[in-house]
Amino acid sequence: MKHQDTPVALACASAEAVFLAGEAGPMWRVVDGIVRLDRDSGPVRQPVQLALPGDLVGIESLCGRRYQFSATAFTACRLEPVRLGADSAREPLLQQALLQHQDRSQDMAALRTGTVLQRITHLLRLLGLEWHPADLAWGDNADAIREALPALREVAQVVDAKTETVCRALAQLLPPRSRKSGPVRSDRFGPVAGLGRLTTGWAANAAPLGAAA
Repeated sequence: MKHQDTPVALACASAEAVFLAGEAGPMWRVVDGIVRLDRDSGPVRQPVQLALPGDLVGIESLCGRRYQFSATAFTACRLEPVRLGADSAREPLLQQALLQHQDRSQDMAALRTGTVLQRITHLLRLLGLEWHPADLAWGDNADAIREALPALREVAQVVDAKTETVCRALAQLLPPRSRKSGPVRSDRFGPVAGLGRLTTGWAANAAPLGAAA
């Protein structure tokens, strides 16, 4: 995606490029949605991190360097440019970038180790999807969760599993699609209305992250 000399806020659809590795541009703050950072390795994209609302992306701009990773909208998202200003204004941004790197590295470890069920559970929590498996009337909520997820192949790349394995894991986590729900929406814009933070009670009883997938 090309950026203007004076960048303005961006609104990106799911799977749309935010910027490419090697480009020069501003630093961005994620306002809504999730941005995926990838290392380009020929035709293969290797997930590096997921940036959540409030996170910074394109932090190489703080050092006057080109982007090291490519950024893609994992879900529909909005970003706003960050004005760097004087050196004194950059120090808090450097501190945030350092702490953010530690937090998101922990997230990626949870998304790529342990059982696939655990990885999907953690991804649902990062997506902010409310999940109540103990509720007997949660079929509609499960349908909404399915519709809010990115494409299955995108999820599989992030959790380092085969598409078929992710499909089976979701079938274990969620009840069958209700007949009235209809086909999955193809646009996948924005969070699903009425969904809040994921309930993690089930995850607390799951096997440790070191368990075999």
